Formats: sequence, C-alpha cells, structure tokens
Amino acid sequence: MPHSVLSGGCQCGAVRFRAEGEIGRSSICWCRMCQKAFAGPFGALVSVNIADLTWTRGERSTFQSSDAVKRGFCAACGTPLTYEWSPERIDLAVFAFDDPSQVAPGVQLAVEGRPAWAEHLAEMPVRPPSGGSAVAVVSRQHPDHDT
Repeated sequence: MPHSVLSGGCQCGAVRFRAEGEIGRSSICWCRMCQKAFAGPFGALVSVNIADLTWTRGERSTFQSSDAVKRGFCAACGTPLTYEWSPERIDLAVFAFDDPSQVAPGVQLAVEGRPAWAEHLAEMPVRPPSGGSAVAVVSRQHPDHDT
C-alpha cells in the first residue's frame, strides 16, 4: 500500500490513533487466541511501523496473551486495538480504523482454526435492512473521525 494517513480508535472514543506511512501486511487470523481476543470468528489485523503510529487520545490497556504477544484494548469499552509482537512493528485491528475498507486483508492465517460453517457464509440468506424499526436506536458510539 502506498504512503497513507489512517486514523481510528475504540468504540467509545477514549482511545484514538493515527498511522502514517506505509501500511504492511493485512490479514485475518483464525487462531483461537484471536477468536477469543476479538470475540468473533477471526481477528483482522494490519501491520505498521511503531515509529509511524501516534496515539492521539487516551492510552490503551494491554494483556499479555502469550509469552511473545501483548494485545491492546480500550479499558473503557473493551474494543480490541493491537497485537504487539515486535519492538519495531505493531498490528492494528482493521475494524478499529475509521475506514476499514482501506486496509482489506490479503491473507488468511491459522486456517485450521476456521469453523466449518465459515466456508458457507456467502451462501447464507441476507436479511434486507429493516428501515422503519419500531424501536428507535440512539447510538453512543464515537463517530468515525477525530473530534
């Protein structure tokens, strides 16, 4: 990916970041640790140079998930933010970016952890948008931009 400036943060807005420079490998990882850390079928991560990363609001909390890796998250809302494995590079959660479509994954890792039902996701019926919901929802999510 060419030189870029990408921002992101947690769901509540307590922690925000900006990544400048070249974005590295973007992947989805099906390993059990990523599934637990993201509470989902996989973790979507993209690598950046630590020197190109600025925490613009708040501080992430970390959990030492293995002898080699720390995982960063927002202590206020629980949003997964980082996979910390190197003194020079860090992986950021793709869906924590304000525009995750700019960092599309290019490779799948640890596919042995992929559940069998994941093979058929594209074949599942899609429910159309509900539009006029009887229950109004007021989002408390931080907007997808710096404030």
